[in-house]
Amino acid sequence: MPPPADIVKVAIEWPGAFPKLMEIDQKKPLSAIIKEVCDGWSLANHEYFALQHADSSNFYITEKNRNEIKNGTILRLTTSPAQNAQQLHERIQSSSMDAKLEALKDLASLSRDVTFAQEFINLDGISLLTQMVESGTERYQKLQKIMKPCFGDMLSFTLTAFVELMDHGIVSWDTFSVAFIKKIASFVNKSAIDVSILQRSLAILESMVLNSHDLYQKVAQEITIGQLIPHLQGTEQEIQTYTIAVINALFLKAPDERRQEMANILAQKQLRSIILTHVIRAQRAINNEMAHQLYVLQVLTFNLLEDRMMTKMDPQDQAQRDIIFELRRIAFDAESEPNNSSGSMEKRKSMYTRDYKKLGFINHVNPAMDFTQTPPGMLALDNMLYFAKHHQDAYIRIVLENSSREDKHECPFGRSSIELTKMLCEILKVGELRKYTCFPHGCDA
Repeated sequence: MPPPADIVKVAIEWPGAFPKLMEIDQKKPLSAIIKEVCDGWSLANHEYFALQHADSSNFYITEKNRNEIKNGTILRLTTSPAQNAQQLHERIQSSSMDAKLEALKDLASLSRDVTFAQEFINLDGISLLTQMVESGTERYQKLQKIMKPCFGDMLSFTLTAFVELMDHGIVSWDTFSVAFIKKIASFVNKSAIDVSILQRSLAILESMVLNSHDLYQKVAQEITIGQLIPHLQGTEQEIQTYTIAVINALFLKAPDERRQEMANILAQKQLRSIILTHVIRAQRAINNEMAHQLYVLQVLTFNLLEDRMMTKMDPQDQAQRDIIFELRRIAFDAESEPNNSSGSMEKRKSMYTRDYKKLGFINHVNPAMDFTQTPPGMLALDNMLYFAKHHQDAYIRIVLENSSREDKHECPFGRSSIELTKMLCEILKVGELRKYTCFPHGCDA
């Protein structure tokens, strides 16, 4: 007969003893099972013990997750989460640097477990870690030169534990002080810092920005785009990924009027060229997380075009009409003044109509009417003007070549540009970010 469904066969380890093979009845309270295991090894005070997975996760077994135990699972009898949290809370305050370092290393590992995390947080453990970050670095400043590896590891484990504890969503991000934010930002702003410290500091800043409007404002005061850019020029893809994640977070949470300003700064800092050189064309494959963050950055920047995409041209707006005049001037009258008024009014109107036809507009008399459809709206005209100004020779050649072809072979510049812009807006999903509230690190849009 097959064993009852509520019975699972497991092996249980205990340091210094042979593992026990045991049948666990899932209908029995977990505390009763732990007592039975402790009695088998003559261990008193079973309430101070717990079971955890013996694999790399080391996660505690609880009443909530015990049903995940399968036949053949290897478990370990260990100190209970409450006891472990209390002991580590005391050990990380040790006056011995070695003892403190070892305790922080253990804390960084155990904090991944939500059961342990809850117990440690109940002891006000988060506050203790933030105090260590704020003041501990100064306290050991004199020791840093002679104990630099130890100091770097200690700070790295402290920040790792903090990140793991906060990732469980038990504590609100709004509780942190300006001093703590400044300290984390200082690690990012340093030109030379341990990679693990930098990575965790970037992760903390990203979470602060995404999870709290108040913290966004404070972080934005401490971190500039210019200070983040150098981290993209290194060789560590993980650092590059978290750097772009912070840029995305700042971009996403910025007020609408601030986003265009940020985009201009990114352009001035040649972010696109830096990403192409140091990320996309680097001699290594782009991992999934980096690909996700690059996608988010692309979506955020493309969505700045939404306003222009949805703006109809006003045929009565002289400034907007001057853009069309400029397209005509560059193509057919590059050496003339844009406001050349020679000739009769009728003659000039006839000339303009002829030229607008050559430019490929549908409405030869008033080409402004071609830009009243949204999308692509004024964005199409912006693209045409950019191409005409920055690639003038190619622009003139395209217009002149197409204006001399037979109608059946024509590829009119004006109509083609408008349709191409509209098609690109659809492919690149310009404006569709509105249905998302955020792009969390490691999640799909």
